[in-house]
Amino acid sequence: MGKLDGRVVLVTGAARGQGEQEARLFRAEGAQVVVADVLDEQGRALAEELGALYVHLDVGEEAGWRTAVAAAKEAYGHLDGLVNNAGILRFNALVDTPLDEFMQVVRVNQVGCFLGIRAVAPAMEDGGTIVNTASYTAVTGMAAVGAYAATKHAILGLTRVAALELAHRGIRVNAVCPGAIDTAMSNPARLDPTADAAGTSRALDELYRKLVPLGRIGRPEEVARLALFLSCADSSYVTGQPFVIDGGWLAGVSVI
Repeated sequence: MGKLDGRVVLVTGAARGQGEQEARLFRAEGAQVVVADVLDEQGRALAEELGALYVHLDVGEEAGWRTAVAAAKEAYGHLDGLVNNAGILRFNALVDTPLDEFMQVVRVNQVGCFLGIRAVAPAMEDGGTIVNTASYTAVTGMAAVGAYAATKHAILGLTRVAALELAHRGIRVNAVCPGAIDTAMSNPARLDPTADAAGTSRALDELYRKLVPLGRIGRPEEVARLALFLSCADSSYVTGQPFVIDGGWLAGVSVI
């Protein structure tokens, strides 16, 4: 028996990284999965491999959400879960960040999450689940990622409000807050087939050995397992909460 048998879950940004691992794990746990992304070639290949449905979805486009929800319900008859995973990161000092760059990050990370909740919740079965991907930077500050941190703080606010407003239907809404995770966002070598992504991963482990109590960068599979917990009956009395998964980074600084 899988933890998600009989459920239908839509995962955004699912073509690679955390979203891919969430799609794989949810499918392995019995869910019908809707793989949603703008990376059509990768997304379709993953959906074909998993026996899932692929939909092209720009999360910042209102019409795209309507199409994705309709496709999910047409294919499977109902919709039980959403993982708002899609997100982008831009590095810049706050005072040097152009407005169009700031708004680009807002559009994908914050507006995408808002549109996802607004589009999916009315179509979702009672007792459904929504998992929003926030960040370690949603609960603290970090230099050079002001736009990103602002949107991730906002996602926690959306999560709490949605949890309150949807509780009467038994829909639970929570947020995962990853620290540094070994995906293309932290390891751009993963985007270059000629690059040594594994070597870069080892270098990142060495870097985070000095920053993170558990001594390494996180793995997308670990975030997927947290998203699974928040999407299944194991977390049946949990809603409106942020869950930090950062190897202890937020706990503080060790001087020993």
